[in-house]
Amino acid sequence: MFNWVKTFVLMAAITGLFIVIGGALGGESGMLIALVFALAMNFFSYWFSDKLVLKMYNAQEVDASTAPDFYNMVKELAQRAELPMPRVYLINEDAPNAFATGRNPEHAAVAATTGILRVLSQRELRGVMAHELTHVKHRDILISTISATMAGAISAIANFAMFFGGRDNEGRPVNPIVSIAVMLLAPLAAGLIQMAISRAREYEADRGGAEISGDPEALASALEKIHRYAKGTPLPTTEAHPETAQMMIMNPLSGRGMAGLFSTHPATEERVARLMEMARTGAYAV
Repeated sequence: MFNWVKTFVLMAAITGLFIVIGGALGGESGMLIALVFALAMNFFSYWFSDKLVLKMYNAQEVDASTAPDFYNMVKELAQRAELPMPRVYLINEDAPNAFATGRNPEHAAVAATTGILRVLSQRELRGVMAHELTHVKHRDILISTISATMAGAISAIANFAMFFGGRDNEGRPVNPIVSIAVMLLAPLAAGLIQMAISRAREYEADRGGAEISGDPEALASALEKIHRYAKGTPLPTTEAHPETAQMMIMNPLSGRGMAGLFSTHPATEERVARLMEMARTGAYAV
């Protein structure tokens, strides 16, 4: 229920941002157009944002015949988590990472890069996919996918504002300073909304992943390994669309320029320390 409330608040907040941008660019008529656009985006994001993200990453669906080891691993973990079997995807990228998406557990998908399959051992990969299934179980996937889609739309509109400016109700150009402010502040505001919803849920997904897999040390080892490899192996799609970084198990952004504003993950060292404490105390039984 709490995630439904967060989803509603997020959509309302981003709708408000759309209206502010529309008002700054086109007065009352701009606000009305922005409101209609925001409502359409809310509808689209709820029903289709997962498909958009998967297409953005050129993810290819696999099954028991095309990727038997990986698919059967996800199937076993989903059964342990008492979840419906999600759709399973592979992304042909060297950067090691993974994410989950979808509007609910009945319409969920998990995706992993081919790089993560090469870098991690089966035990470590199992911990990572258990982490992603925890996001599905906690219904984090709806809010993360919607926020990624809508924050990207806000960034696009803000950049549109910079190039085309806006006019008031009488058709006169607005102050260009307003357009510049919208361009700078709207993506920042969208990024801050994402950061507010991402950090705590990663700790919870780590805990849940350790419980589902029954192996917190493996997930801790996977996080350390992904952190090392990801530094030197960029994920081009995420660099081009930094709003999607908060969906990943590890922040893949280089931190250059505006991309650094979308840092949504807690420190890897703290995540590993918490998992190792779970291993030490044995507090991870399903």
